[in-house]
Amino acid sequence: MKRTKIKYALNAEAPMPEILIKGWVRTKRDNKGFSFVELNDGSCLANIQAVIDHTPEIVAVLDKVGTGASVAIEGELIESPGKGQKWEVRGKSIELLGEADQETFPLQKKRHSDEFLRGIAHLRPRTNKYGAIFRMRSELAQAVHKFFADNDFFYIHTPIITGSDCEGAGEMFRVTTLEPGSKEGAENDFFGQPSSLTVSGQLSVEMFALSLGDCYTFGPTFRAENSNTPRHVAEFWMIEPEIAFADLADDMDLAEEMVKYLVQHMLDNCAEDIELFAKWVDKTLMPTLETILNEPFERLQYTKAIEILKKTKKKFDYPVEWGMDLQTEHERFLCEEKFKKPVFVYDYPKTIKPFYMRMNDDNETVAAMDLLVPRIGELVGGSQREERMDVLTSRMDEMELDKEDYWWYLDSRRYGTAPHAGFGMGFERMLMLVTGVSNIRDVMPFPRTPKSLEF
Repeated sequence: MKRTKIKYALNAEAPMPEILIKGWVRTKRDNKGFSFVELNDGSCLANIQAVIDHTPEIVAVLDKVGTGASVAIEGELIESPGKGQKWEVRGKSIELLGEADQETFPLQKKRHSDEFLRGIAHLRPRTNKYGAIFRMRSELAQAVHKFFADNDFFYIHTPIITGSDCEGAGEMFRVTTLEPGSKEGAENDFFGQPSSLTVSGQLSVEMFALSLGDCYTFGPTFRAENSNTPRHVAEFWMIEPEIAFADLADDMDLAEEMVKYLVQHMLDNCAEDIELFAKWVDKTLMPTLETILNEPFERLQYTKAIEILKKTKKKFDYPVEWGMDLQTEHERFLCEEKFKKPVFVYDYPKTIKPFYMRMNDDNETVAAMDLLVPRIGELVGGSQREERMDVLTSRMDEMELDKEDYWWYLDSRRYGTAPHAGFGMGFERMLMLVTGVSNIRDVMPFPRTPKSLEF
């Protein structure tokens, strides 16, 4: 008999004379002559209850069944006489698929701290909270692809191993086949030159935007940044669209449209899971998401943002001065307290932004933007790209970049350059936004952080 996923069984329109469910035991309660077994198979938040009459054969199996064990139960789906559930399974047989040692199984019927569960990341998806997070992660990834497909973007697979430092910050993981401590030069390495894990697919996807039109890449990126904040990890996923024949206003329009689309999609398709987070994780989650859907995002020049931050009576840990990069406390003040909705800050000083961002006419700022959202701060960072060859090479000289390393990138400006713009959205930060989860480690299956490479 084919297995029926629990989410389909719970939403059945009529009783089923034969059903096979498989899953992991959440609870087992033995009574005189029968037992209740609650199962969850990960397909939804809710468990299904099976009622099984005792026979010598069934009792022999039930004696080995405890919390965490995996079982298969055959029976019929019937209307439940109990409150809070429409259906239950009247079990006719039970098979133990995998026993769980009750003395050492770490997940019991109580609330465990997030810190404790991070230490058993391989088992935490079996809890209600983390099962919901990773179902939502899957749905959000599908929604990203659907958004771009519906908007006629091409999906480009950009390299994970690169010889270019897109951000110019140098915080990259080296890739090498040379033995540890080897004194051989990079010319003897696998690629014959220094190579690293990518921090962004942007430069590569730009080439395709200047060939095929609107494109995006969506994949893992890596930053060797020794930061242990709730918003940073060493390996994370980035959504990076590039819009052909576009300027900064087009860039902000796309980012706003995308965030609203993703929030609505998740509310439409993950209502039960979102309800769990709204009840137990963040009481302000639903109002935050409703504001995102119903309010136009604020658009604020960087210079004006600095003026607002300077005039407020709120005390910040980091003093505010023109020319500084905004810190999380500044970002959150703007979107949570000042405007109470998402805020685009744009036209940043050129000194704090990468070489590829388009220079404004003032020669002091670039056409860059960050989208700030409540609880998180920066969700999106993007810019209009510098399409003018002479300005681009001048910026590279200012930043002491070797133009030979970017010969292929400069070719795109040498042969048929055109205005274009794009941004990067942290996938995990978007997931934090729609769940209310405050630590990025909790929305990643196996987070990679400084001094931590478990699992």
